[in-house]
Amino acid sequence: MIIDDELANGPRPDADRRGEDEAVRAFTERALADGLVDVAYATVDSPIGALLVAGTGAGLVRVAFSGEEPGHVLDELAARLSPRVIEAPVRLDPVRRQLDEYFEGRRKAFAIAIDWSLASGFRRLVLQSLFAGVGFGETVSYRELAVRAGSPRASRAVGSAMATNPVPVVVPCHRVLRTGGALGGYGGGLDVKRRLLSLEGALPS
Repeated sequence: MIIDDELANGPRPDADRRGEDEAVRAFTERALADGLVDVAYATVDSPIGALLVAGTGAGLVRVAFSGEEPGHVLDELAARLSPRVIEAPVRLDPVRRQLDEYFEGRRKAFAIAIDWSLASGFRRLVLQSLFAGVGFGETVSYRELAVRAGSPRASRAVGSAMATNPVPVVVPCHRVLRTGGALGGYGGGLDVKRRLLSLEGALPS
């Protein structure tokens, strides 16, 4: 292990680190060029913590909060989508750039294709309705979103869809509140939900 080597022998020379980085970049570029990557992932620094983002040829498929174990997220992607998962930030550059712009207050709508593979049935329908119909600075109740999705009595199912949203922030489940305006739950924690709504002007700062 690299960590063990460094503990035993001291830090490796910068030249060794650069050589290793270059080798990893070359491997990644070759894998991408040869079509051997089904799922690419990268990390994005943000005001709400480091986000892990992953995408396929169809679009953005996963956004994971800093509280989620990266290894578990990658294992899930490998099991549910493809074992050919590799860290390839260049593949996620448009996503990373748009997230940066969003957190800086310079973007109000994401122009990102979504791969809905990790959502199915009514949950997918609800998330697609949310993504298409609830914009920056807007909020909607679980009940209202159920109506929009064509099942007025399915508020609990809407809550379940929000709790399992594989692409939070971009598919904005933070904009879904309880009837009466209470925040309800949020996968990233209520503090993160408040910060996102405040960023969008939907809550007082």
